[in-house]
Amino acid sequence: MVSRGHVVHSACRYFLRHGTVDMEALARDLAISRATLYRVVGSRDGLLADVLWQLADHLLDRARRRRTRGGVDGVLEITRYFVTALRGSAPFRAFLRAEPETARRLLTGGGVHRRAVLAQRAILLEAGEGRPLWPEAGVDELAYLYVRVVESALYAELLSSRRLDPALAERAARAVLRQTL
Repeated sequence: MVSRGHVVHSACRYFLRHGTVDMEALARDLAISRATLYRVVGSRDGLLADVLWQLADHLLDRARRRRTRGGVDGVLEITRYFVTALRGSAPFRAFLRAEPETARRLLTGGGVHRRAVLAQRAILLEAGEGRPLWPEAGVDELAYLYVRVVESALYAELLSSRRLDPALAERAARAVLRQTL
């Protein structure tokens, strides 16, 4: 029996090669039927959300390891690295172009967004390097708001068909972080 983890791993490799996940081709690659594939993952959207998150989480981990500063500047440094790497990803750009509705639904309204908020919460809690910079009671809301600001810049073309100035987005993100210190 094939596990969900194995399917997600294979789907990540497929996505990196093709900028999408074709369920028929993935089932063939895994040497299972489409019915078995759907039984394991539930839906293409669910699988794509897992793929997008796993790839994003990998980039976030790399960004967190590269952080050289603490505090607000460190949080912004992580975000800057993450956004630059994501925008530079040819498979991710291909996915956004080919499947804008799916991308909008999964990236800003579903499981990817919820996981991004949880990851951002952890980044905010790490930013103080041993001392809390933000009251823990408000860190969930701050993480949510911060992720929404970043998403509004990162996915501006999906959300409004216009590109947002990255410098303006960073100033807005900095203001959100500073207002709550």
